[in-house]
Amino acid sequence: MKIAIQGILFDEKSSFLQGAAKAPPEIRSAYHSSSANYFSENGLETDPGVFEDKGDFRPASYFEIESITSGNLQGQDGIISLGGDHSVSYPILKAVCAAFGPVDILHIDAHGDLYDSFDGDTYSHACPFARIMEDKLANRLVQVGIRTLNTHQRRQAEKFGVEIIEMKDLDLKKLPEFKAPLYLSVDIDALDPSCAPGVSHQEPGGLLTRDLLHIIQSINVPVVGADIVEYNPDRDLNRMTAMVCAKIFREILSTMISNQA
Repeated sequence: MKIAIQGILFDEKSSFLQGAAKAPPEIRSAYHSSSANYFSENGLETDPGVFEDKGDFRPASYFEIESITSGNLQGQDGIISLGGDHSVSYPILKAVCAAFGPVDILHIDAHGDLYDSFDGDTYSHACPFARIMEDKLANRLVQVGIRTLNTHQRRQAEKFGVEIIEMKDLDLKKLPEFKAPLYLSVDIDALDPSCAPGVSHQEPGGLLTRDLLHIIQSINVPVVGADIVEYNPDRDLNRMTAMVCAKIFREILSTMISNQA
């Protein structure tokens, strides 16, 4: 399986703090750190030879992210994107769906990101999944770990038929099943701040790192795309969150290789 990696240096749609644009090189550095190795937990060696790293990109505009992703997808069977704020998921998914058709989406996050508009911006990092559903990029959207839903987002979820497993209701023994192709979007603030302090929106009561790894490792269908977003190095502690992101990256990469069609 040919898998591309791209870094999107973009956080202009962040509503509270910026800093997520600095994340991709920090995640790479943690991934290559001699304090760990390249083996995933299923025994697969996810060394740099198993993917093509396209490098980091600083888009001239938000909408250029789609064309950057399309270019990096040429000749590839899948792509993992390192963000960046969560707004990048919408243009990335437009490129992924142009290549593979509509997908099932597993979205792991503290927030639903379903606002029709936030602070007057319909492309805010609080809005990508509203745009994704409007454009019919997803056959199905399942959100896991959510713990901040307000009335508007509940109405949006009902409007778009979004399946939400709120954090308070999560049972790791009863995870949803998906059809291929699957897209996985991981917002690092899905994790409890005790596991990942390096995020702009620290939302207590979240997943433990082990829980998130279990969810990723439970995926049993081909994955054509994934993103890891909202890591903010400016808020990190001893690069702890960078190492968590690198671990998540390794397990996603292993899942993509192991589940290839």
